[in-house]
Amino acid sequence: MATARTGRRRAAGGRDGGLRGLTARFARGGGVGGGSGVDGRIRLLRLVFIVFLVLVGGKAVALASSSANLTRIALAQQTATVALPAHRGAILDRNGQELAVGKPTQTVYATPYLLTDPRAATRELMAALHMHKKRTRLDLLARLSDRKSGFAYVARGVDASLARAALAIKLPGVGAYPAESRSYPMNGSAAQVIGFAGVENVGLAGVELQYDKLLGGKSGSEVVARDQAGQVIRTMSQTQPTAGQDVRLTLDEDIQFQAEDVLKHTLSSTYAKRAVAVVMDPRNGDILAMVNVPEVKKNLFGVHPANDRDRAITDSYEPGSIFKLVTISGALADGTVTARKHFTLAPTLTLYDRTIHEAETRGVVSYDVEDILVHSSNVGAVTIGMKMGRAALIKWAKAYGFGRDTGIAFPGESPGYLPAAAKWSGTTIANLPMGQGIAVTPLQIAAAFAAVANDGVYEQPHLLLQAGTQLYQEPPGRRVIPAAIAAEVRSMLAAAVDHGTGMKARIPGYVVAGKTGTAEKPLPDGSGYSKTDYVASFIGMVPAAHPRLVVLVAVDSPRTSIYGGDVAAPAAQKIMSFALRHLEIAP
Repeated sequence: MATARTGRRRAAGGRDGGLRGLTARFARGGGVGGGSGVDGRIRLLRLVFIVFLVLVGGKAVALASSSANLTRIALAQQTATVALPAHRGAILDRNGQELAVGKPTQTVYATPYLLTDPRAATRELMAALHMHKKRTRLDLLARLSDRKSGFAYVARGVDASLARAALAIKLPGVGAYPAESRSYPMNGSAAQVIGFAGVENVGLAGVELQYDKLLGGKSGSEVVARDQAGQVIRTMSQTQPTAGQDVRLTLDEDIQFQAEDVLKHTLSSTYAKRAVAVVMDPRNGDILAMVNVPEVKKNLFGVHPANDRDRAITDSYEPGSIFKLVTISGALADGTVTARKHFTLAPTLTLYDRTIHEAETRGVVSYDVEDILVHSSNVGAVTIGMKMGRAALIKWAKAYGFGRDTGIAFPGESPGYLPAAAKWSGTTIANLPMGQGIAVTPLQIAAAFAAVANDGVYEQPHLLLQAGTQLYQEPPGRRVIPAAIAAEVRSMLAAAVDHGTGMKARIPGYVVAGKTGTAEKPLPDGSGYSKTDYVASFIGMVPAAHPRLVVLVAVDSPRTSIYGGDVAAPAAQKIMSFALRHLEIAP
């Protein structure tokens, strides 16, 4: 037994001795299998250390990246880029009267995720901002209830005092910044010409649209820092806006306002649907007034969309007898007829299936060319037109500017309609000379008469007088008819006012030249002409010898009388009388 225990101790001692010996050898620099074993373990330790460093470094990078993301999120919640609206340029009349101006306002906004009770916030904000419509309340509640949203409009274009009342509630995330809204000081005068700018202060119709880039300028911006309640605490950077430039029009607001008043009374007294008027200076193409009634009150477009268009430019109609000016002046210029050429005219004229009647029943007459114009003879005009022929009629219609844009640079201008030679039917020659089968805009017919008033020279009609610092460059006029023919036609038109169909346009002390028109309106289905709806028109120029004014009035579907001499001539007379006094044009 002793021997066995002694053996186990000896064996254990051997193992202990071996370990101690191995340790001693490591301590002396030796190792199992020699020095290469030590190097391997050192390399292993180094590898483990490097892996440890990589792991620790990766974790540090991940934490840093996460921290950067959190920082960006925090900054995004604490900073915001706010647009700085540019001051929109004014629209002025020729004398500097303000027709459209920018008005400082405030935009009130909210940060929905900061609001604890959107329903209460909606109620309080609407009360402070004097907002009462149910639809507005529902829309605002929906915006403020969007917990994922960091921005929502509360109200735009509000007065500064109302914005202060909203901020005084001290709701978290509710703020305001300066903005600008469009104001129309003349309360809708010339509204269809001026147009309007929307909530973004961007032009959407009329002159506001046509010159939007010039008027609008360029917006700026600023980056602001906010506190946890969403309130601005400092401005971090800023880019200043560039103000828009003013636009000055040819309109004379005094003449415009008077013409609008006259047409409103004409509409109410004749029970007509609508009316337009154009007042031009024939010497240079300046449009002094362009009237559309019913008006667009306070420039609030979209309430009655049918009234929003500037019909003097965008709508075309069959002109009727006022187009006889083109037929007769062209025939005189070509030498087809002379002013004293006589025609024996039957009461009616039949061509194919078309029978031409006079406005009033008469017997057989002998009319010279002036008589045909003075008495507005349909049979006489068609007789002259047939002598001219298709090519000449088309030539003179084009010479006066029909069938194409006037170049006025206004949104939605209509070129009208002039039938091409290939599209003429057998009866077109019986229609066109008396103003049927052709469609013109009121502006086109006014510009044509202005050419006769301007000794035969056509001046491009225009509304723009000055854009910013740039004055309107008037294009050179173009001759349509010889000056002598223009003077001869003016004399005929003066006779038409003195003792013809336009007598209700006479003005004491002045010689007025003009022409009436009573045009049948085509039926919508194209099956013929209405027996109840007409366009009654009159166009005049004054003083007849050297005209300073051309005035067109067209009344759609009057009910008291269908004739231009009864309905439109008195309105034109009132407009001309005022403009003559206003412009101090001597008798």
